[in-house]
Amino acid sequence: MVKNYIVGIAGGSASGKTTIVNILKEEFKDSITVICHDSYYRAHDELPFEEREKLNYDHPSSFETETLIADLIKIRNGESLRVPVYDFSIHNRVKNKYIEVNPAKVIIVDGFLVLQDQKLRNLMDLKLYVDADADERLMRRIRRDMVERARTVDSVLNQYEKTVKPMHEKFVEPSKKYADIIIPRGGENSIGIALVREYIKKLLG
Repeated sequence: MVKNYIVGIAGGSASGKTTIVNILKEEFKDSITVICHDSYYRAHDELPFEEREKLNYDHPSSFETETLIADLIKIRNGESLRVPVYDFSIHNRVKNKYIEVNPAKVIIVDGFLVLQDQKLRNLMDLKLYVDADADERLMRRIRRDMVERARTVDSVLNQYEKTVKPMHEKFVEPSKKYADIIIPRGGENSIGIALVREYIKKLLG
């Protein structure tokens, strides 16, 4: 069986993780595959939208991380996956909809909490933390959530104050100590991204 590698990319909300992942996807095409921790948000079909809006989506318990770990073991062993589809505009998974994810030599796991869980970290061959100024992250989050997730400015700020900021300080920021490489300024750090590209090229052989 061909040896494959798992690269974890963590960092605060709107720190630039997706920008870096997209650069890597453009560079390496089908030689890498990407799995997002966000896809593993727990389904809450039992709750109406108004109640789902009030949930804390920034706490580790909001994810089915145990399922992600099991899926990573499967894909590392050459199995394809059916990854759930999560819709942020309704705060829930899309029923009966999945994305087929196929094995590749390099598997990237992207998410703000992927370095927080020890079992998940232990599967990784390289751990990255994308760092960015808190004010910059908030501005990016407002723009992103209004455009991509149908949120209002008030709802974004309210969520940031109540859960995003305190959970970042409690869980995300402390996970930075587990990173092998820290990339300041996110997608603007061309030198940091170039180093990651070179590392992946070596993994791909």
